[in-house]
Amino acid sequence: MDGKRGKPNRRVRLEEIAQRCGVSVSTASRALTGATGVREPVRTTIIEAARQLNYAIPTSVVGRKVIVAASSAAMIDNSRAQFTFHVLDGLNERARVLGVELATRPVASSADEAALLGEAEADDAVAGCLFLTLEDDMLPLAEGFSKPIVLINGDDPFMRHSSVTPCNRAAAQFATSHLIGLGHRRILFMMRSGRRTIQRRFEGWRDALVAAGVGHIEDLVVEVEDWLPDLAAEAIARRIAARGLDFTAVLTAGDSLAFGTIRGLAQRNVSVPQQVSVIGMDDLPQSAFSTPPLTAMHIPMREMGSEALSLLLDHLGGGPMLARRVELACRLVERQSTGPAPAAKGEIGVRLSPHLSSANLR
Repeated sequence: MDGKRGKPNRRVRLEEIAQRCGVSVSTASRALTGATGVREPVRTTIIEAARQLNYAIPTSVVGRKVIVAASSAAMIDNSRAQFTFHVLDGLNERARVLGVELATRPVASSADEAALLGEAEADDAVAGCLFLTLEDDMLPLAEGFSKPIVLINGDDPFMRHSSVTPCNRAAAQFATSHLIGLGHRRILFMMRSGRRTIQRRFEGWRDALVAAGVGHIEDLVVEVEDWLPDLAAEAIARRIAARGLDFTAVLTAGDSLAFGTIRGLAQRNVSVPQQVSVIGMDDLPQSAFSTPPLTAMHIPMREMGSEALSLLLDHLGGGPMLARRVELACRLVERQSTGPAPAAKGEIGVRLSPHLSSANLR
């Protein structure tokens, strides 16, 4: 193959085209999509560079829009709204760079989704849709939709649609392994079941405990009906009232549950982290200001939005493209809500090997 040609098994990014031509990403995007404001010699150079690198030149998105169908519950609830805000922030920033118009619509029910899809199907200006944190049972309604759909913070088990998520299973496994490395064995997992993305986090927690030889882990699952901190506080208080303090750490499937867990422990006069360590998953901004500051797996929220839009535009490149499942790396942010397990019955904690104790998960 010509040395100037890009490797066919590697995905070329728009940033590489821009860097090669010495222009901004927005200029490269406008040139490749036929937008105005780019001098013809520059446009010709950019298009030729794209062809040499085997970059799939997208169809024009000028004058077209992308509909963002976002869970209305995730936009209203305080903690989940912050997660959604950061995803939308990354999405909007990427849209500005690429010159794409976004239209965000709240979706509260299957009827809302059906109406949105019908509108999008009939409107030639709509290039495709992004589904942000929609419930899993809404996916079947999208069957037969002719335009590309990319899921954000969602999971299609049949791979009918591309998706962008954090590395949920690996992140939860890493967080649990970190607690095991601090000597903890009885590690609760608090979750609201129902979504496949949360199931992946449960699986990661389970994987780490099984690998460490912890038995009867089904007894360590605490479920709540919603993501409200008050429900987490009540659940942890009930656990202690019924069984005593039979655990030394809690991993929650979201930061909001971690905040509630810490509150529930305080109400039972249990200190964090001296008696119980707590880890959340999100790393929302208030995590650094909770009491104590919350150790959390940092979810790349803004990057999820940015990546999802790029993935959708890839699907508009003109040729057939298989659905992709993109998982973004997470990292552990250590704060003051975690510490060594209290000594119990002379048990010595299991320590991680040095290569597993890194704060970054790739």
